[in-house]
Formats: sequence, structure tokens, C-alpha cells
Amino acid sequence: MAASGQLSVPDQIRQLEGARKLVLGDVSYYPQVIQATLPIIGPTAQVEFRRWGADFLSEAFATPAVPLSQKETLSLLVLETLMLLAQDPKQDPMVLRSVIQTAASIYPLALRWTINNPYDTAAWDHMSAIKSRILRLWDTAAVTVRICCVKFAQRVVLAQMPGVNAEPRKNDPLDVSLAMIPSGHPALDKHSLEAEASGLLDRMLGVLQDSSSEVLIVDATLNALSVLIRARPSASNRILNAIFSFNPLKLAGVPLTSKTKVIVRSMEKTTRMLLAHLARRDPRNPHAPRIQQYLERLMASKAEVLDGGSRKRAHGEPASGLEVKRQRMGPAQPTFQISPLGAGPHSLADVFALTQNAGLRTFDVSQVPATLAAKISVNTIARIDTSILDRAIEGVRDRLAQLHEAARQAPSPETTALDVEDDDDYEPYEPAYGPAENDEQILNKLDSEPSSQSRELQRPAVLSSLGLPTFKLPPPQPLNPNQAVKVGQGTVARVFGMMSGLGDPAMRRTKVGVNRLAASSYDRDAWITIITRLATRSPAGLNGVSVKDEDESAPASGMHLGNSIRESLYTYVLEDFRKRIDVAVSWLSEEWYNDRVQQKSASDPGSVRLQYEKWALRLLDSFLPYLHGQDKVLTRFLSEIPEINAALLSRVKTLCRDPSMITLALTSLLYLVMMRPPVREIALDTMQDIWLEYEEARPSAARHLAKWRPTFLEEQKQASEGSGQLSMGAATAAVST
Repeated sequence: MAASGQLSVPDQIRQLEGARKLVLGDVSYYPQVIQATLPIIGPTAQVEFRRWGADFLSEAFATPAVPLSQKETLSLLVLETLMLLAQDPKQDPMVLRSVIQTAASIYPLALRWTINNPYDTAAWDHMSAIKSRILRLWDTAAVTVRICCVKFAQRVVLAQMPGVNAEPRKNDPLDVSLAMIPSGHPALDKHSLEAEASGLLDRMLGVLQDSSSEVLIVDATLNALSVLIRARPSASNRILNAIFSFNPLKLAGVPLTSKTKVIVRSMEKTTRMLLAHLARRDPRNPHAPRIQQYLERLMASKAEVLDGGSRKRAHGEPASGLEVKRQRMGPAQPTFQISPLGAGPHSLADVFALTQNAGLRTFDVSQVPATLAAKISVNTIARIDTSILDRAIEGVRDRLAQLHEAARQAPSPETTALDVEDDDDYEPYEPAYGPAENDEQILNKLDSEPSSQSRELQRPAVLSSLGLPTFKLPPPQPLNPNQAVKVGQGTVARVFGMMSGLGDPAMRRTKVGVNRLAASSYDRDAWITIITRLATRSPAGLNGVSVKDEDESAPASGMHLGNSIRESLYTYVLEDFRKRIDVAVSWLSEEWYNDRVQQKSASDPGSVRLQYEKWALRLLDSFLPYLHGQDKVLTRFLSEIPEINAALLSRVKTLCRDPSMITLALTSLLYLVMMRPPVREIALDTMQDIWLEYEEARPSAARHLAKWRPTFLEEQKQASEGSGQLSMGAATAAVST
């Protein structure tokens, strides 16, 4: 897209359509394409780009081929752009429609993200701003935009009302409801959201009672209510009562016109099909008798109001003057003629053109899909008159004969200038074409040619004889450190987007240590190895590049890029730390290796910036609050990281503040005692500290300490007995005094 500024708008739209065809063929390219097109379709772009971008985002979030986890990640990228597009007071209606449809698809995803990540309030603030803008457009925008607002309101009501299943963990992942929000959520208030959903539902039902409502809005509302009745039983009674009080034939009281009849029939059919669907879906519904009565009454009213005027005229009833009997027409006779070609040069299209209509002749047939063109061609050939087809074929033959005759009679400019007479004995030269060369012969011929070096030596002489200079591209401008860091961050963001699109490997491959080839494959593990080594080794000079040999700003920029990659890795792991704990272990292993090599090669080991302990503590502090008593991820993390110290185990000790987490903390420490002898003493010291500091953890800790450090329990027992005797002596002395 470097030269996009030099292309016209249709050419750029054609390029964007190529990107759309790419993602339709392989949905794994959606993250890259969306990130690349967001700057092009922003609020300051031309209206053509905004229309294309809004429609593309609507299509991307509506397709079921993209996984929900990927849609959730992509929704965080586009929320700000959608908010800016929606808040423009002069926005194009077509853009608004697509933006609202995209927001309707994203709303449950944004709500679920906020439920699981309460720290990210920016995403929910953007979604709330979009929701407020759409709800304001509901009454003032054009009808087509208001229909999309009805769909958005339906998704809001679905997400902010209690679902069918009271247990959130057993719910369908597609069904986001109020039951998923825990009590005391810092960013979401259950009562406020439920009240807002109830108000939006009343606003939707008010359309059925308003006689001035447009038929398209009424039909859209009825279609939206069908899903709410099925998915939200708590609101089904209120919705059905509103439908039972709705009379789709109320407009029939005024003088009936053709437009009025179409409106009444449309609303009547939508209402009837909605209730009939509910009755067929659940015959044991307690509202089934009322539904049947309503449908019978509706059919009777329709027959009386609408069908009465369309009955046949009775015998002897005079006909109105507007009724005119149609005349039977015979088949049309072909009247077109194929005109011969005139003087002058002609194209192949002129030879086969059967019409003189300029509009038809300039029509670009390549824009018609191949399947549609084939269907039209087959139907046309099957129904065409044989005489017309014969006349067209004969006309094209005449044109070809005319061109051949004109080419034969035209004098050659070469022979005319030389005054060459015709000679019957003259035989034109016809070259003898040999068999075509295959690929192997062509490669052998290229190998036998002079080398590129010899060709370069011969080229200046030829060019000098022609007076042409040698063309060379100018060298690229060098990047300064800030530009290099910015470009590197963009590359890292694309790599993480690609990693999010790749699924977790079903079978783990055997690793060969820190000297393994990072780019031996294109799976998720290979990209993780590349990104972790880019964060650790390159800024430290571990890839054969000495930091001292670079300019003064290179280490600072390299360290800044490394810290940026570390922050991205940290965020990537915490988004789903249970499934991505292997990524954390691989990353920390690279950090530990980086620290050791730097300490070994540095003249002053104390001046080296160590990264392993810093990021290990940060990761541990981040996922410890989200663990539960049966979680095994802590034990796995402690068993696989390369080094454990007292600072790490002090974080594990803090778990004992919660009585339900005591077993998890002690089990993880016991695993280290049994399976990692180098850290056995540190783990036992931590277990002793737990026994001393937490009263509720003493029975469980004593069982393990009795086997591994029985002397500690004996010392504590003797100390407690001594303190008890001392307390008794002090009490006796006090009484005697």
C-alpha cells in the first residue's frame, strides 16, 4: 500500500476487494487484514473507503467461520474506530448501518471481555459510548438505520437479562447473559444493566402500540422479538401480552389504497408467522390456547377486511369502466439487421458486436460472476430463435470475409517503396519451427551462458555505444533508532496477532534445548521461540552482534524494543494463563539463559540488568489472585521454571491467607521438596514460615514437616511448653503478690 496515494479511488477499492477475497478463502488472515485496513477506513477517510470498511467489519464479525476467541480479540482493535465513525453527526447512512450491525455483533463479546477482565475499562467505555449514540439515533435517523438500531437493541436486551441456564459455566459460549456477571464487579452493575435492558424492551414493545409507526420498523421489531421470547423466558410473558394487544389490521379503517393494503398484509403475515412458529416449537406452551384464539381471530378479520374486496363479481353485476380486456399478442418478429463494417481499423469486439447501442457495447461483462454468466448464456441459447442465430452467424462471417479481403488488397509499404514486382516464382520464407524446449533444456541452456559477472563486464561497452547511462536505484535512507523501534514494535504486534490466530498444538513436540532452531516450522511454538529470543538475545548481544560495536543509541533502542516485546509477552500470557503457561516457561527460560550469559561475559557482573526474577515475580503476582483450590497451574509453573528463590516462594506463602488455598500452596511446596532437590531447603523454610504465621495451616504443614524436618516440630513443642511453664510461674507470682 506504499503507492496507494498515487492510485485512484476505484483502484484502491479493487485492492481492498482483493483482501476481502483473501480472508473469505482463509479466515486466519482476518487479524492481519483488519489491522492493515483500520487506518484506511477511519473517520477522516473518504466516504467510499468508510463504506467499504464498515461493510467489511460487519461481515467479519457476523461470519460464523471465525472463532469466538479471535472475534473477541479483534473487537478490542476496532472499538475505537467504530466509536469515532458512529459519533460523526454528518456520517453517511450506509456507513451508519454497517457500524450499527458491527456493534450488534461485538456487544456480547465486549461484555464478556469486561466480565473476565475487569481491569480493562477502556473497552467498555468505548462500547458504552457506541451504545449511547445508537440509542439516540433510534428515533431520529432514516428508516434503514432505525431497523439496524432495533437489531442492536435486541442484542443489548439479550446480553443484559438473565439467561435460560442459571449456572453461567454451563451456558452456551454464544449466549452472554446477566447471570455471567459476578456480584460486586468493579466495572459492571448488574441492577443498572438489567434496568436498562427492561427499558429497552419496553421501548421496542411501544412500537407495536404506536399507530404512527412505520411498517418496516414494526416488522423488524416482530422479527427481533422472536429470539427474545425463546432465549429469555423471564420476558416472554410481557412480550406475548404486547403482541396479543397488537392489531396489525388497525390501518384498514381508513380508505384502503394499494399502499395501505400492502402495509396491512405485511404486518399481518409477520405477526401470524411469529405466533405460528412459537406454537409449533412448543405445543405445551401455557400460552398455546391464547395463541390459537388470536390466530383464528386474526384470520377472520383479514378475510372480512381485506379479502372482501377481491372476490369475484356476481353474475349480472355491471363491470366498471376501468376494466379493459387484454388483447392477445403474437410472438415478436425479429427486425434487427447486422450492419457491415465500415472503413478504418476495427477491434475484435466490433467484429462480433450485434447491436449499435452504445450502453450495451461499453458494458464490462467481466464484472458479472462466472456462474451467473454461464446460467444466462445457457438459458439464452436454449430459448433463442434458430433463424435469428443463423442470421447472426452469417453476419459475423461476412465481416470476417470483409476484413480478410481488405488485408489482402492493401499494399505493403516495404514493397511499394522498393518497387518490387510480383513474381510467380517467388516463394515466401517460412521458418522451420523445431520442437519446443522443455524445462530441463532451458535450464541447461541458461547454465551454459556466460556468468553474470561477465555479462556485467560487457554491458557498459554496449551502453556506451548507445549513449545510455547505467541506471541504479538510490540507496534507502538509514533509519534512526526511534524509527527502528517503531517499526520493530509493529512487526512484533503482527507476530502476536498471528500467534493468536494459531491454535494450541494437539501434540507437543520434543524440544532439543536452547540451541534448537527457532524457525524450523511455522507453528505456534516456533513463533514463540522467535519472539522470546528477539526480546532477550538481540538487545544483549547474544546473537553474535556486540553491543559495544554499535552506535551509542543502539543499546538504548534495543533495550526499549526488548522491554516492549516483554510487555507484549506478559499480556499475551495473562489473557489465558492456564493454556499459555508453557509460553511463560519458555520465555522465562530464555530470560534466565540471557542473565547467566551476560554475567559470564561482563567484566562487572554486578552491573548487569537481570530480567528473569523481575518478570517471574510479575507473572506470579498477576495470576495468583485468579487461582482456585484445585488449580494445578501453580505446581506446573514452579516445577518447570529454571530457577526458584526465596522471593518467588514468599508469593506462594501469601496464598495461605485464604483457607481454601492452603492445600494448593503446601502441595506445590511439597512437590518442590520431592522433585527439585536443589530448592528443597528453601521450600522447607517456606513451609516452616507458613506453620509459624498461619494458625489454620499448621495441621497440614505439620504432616509434611514431621517427615522432612522433625527437629523443627520438636523445637516448637519444647518452646511452647517452656513458654507455658513461664506463663504459669508468672501467674502464680502475680497471685501471691
